[in-house]
Amino acid sequence: MSTPTVRLWHLYPREMNIYADRGNIAVLSGRLRRRGLDLVLHEGGPGTTLPDDGVDLVYLGGGQDRDQLNVAADLAATKAIAVRGLLEGGAVGLFVCGGYQLAGHSYRTAAGEVVEGLGALDLETAAGEGRLIGDIVLASDLGAGSEAGRLVGYENHAGRTTLGGGTTALGRVVKGHGNNGRDRTEGAVANRTVGTYLHGPLLPKNPWLADLLLTWALEHRYGRSFELEPLDDSLEQAAHRAAVARANRRR
Repeated sequence: MSTPTVRLWHLYPREMNIYADRGNIAVLSGRLRRRGLDLVLHEGGPGTTLPDDGVDLVYLGGGQDRDQLNVAADLAATKAIAVRGLLEGGAVGLFVCGGYQLAGHSYRTAAGEVVEGLGALDLETAAGEGRLIGDIVLASDLGAGSEAGRLVGYENHAGRTTLGGGTTALGRVVKGHGNNGRDRTEGAVANRTVGTYLHGPLLPKNPWLADLLLTWALEHRYGRSFELEPLDDSLEQAAHRAAVARANRRR
């Protein structure tokens, strides 16, 4: 019997990787291999198209305004239709920071340039005055359990994101700023597509979310339910609690 495998398409890994976002790939790969499962990684750089052997999880990390402008035209020309088709067909999407902004309909930069997005998430983003920076803690309805249901990370973005009716928030802000610093929402979820400003990277301190994404990806690949074997996450949970404590310190 062949080893269950997740096929991941990492979009623009060199152009959109300013917040150690490759760490998310390392977590996904490591958590699979600790269970005897496997990851096939395809890098989707400029000019490349959908891998021939299919995709279960699409990932796009963070980048500054100029990085988003640099990849937006290529994204529209070579990948956007395929990515939307994958996500509409049940594949998993994870879009972080600049990638989160590109996953929406459009992003207006501080200079007034409009970056057309994928339209994979029903949201709009425009740069605001000043940056929203700091440790952030969320309460999320995606998870359940002692550590699950809470997400931690770091945010550093000028974008103010507003969700449309086709998405729900990834979480409610407990500490920090979130999508826009006003409505206490952070991130967006539609079907099995997740967008968020949390980086640093996101998944090492939130192993329950990593496992949820992997479960969805395996279900997409094999068309059946999966229950992942529990792992010893004592180090990850310690890092998670330390992030919560740091966010709660008086500034």
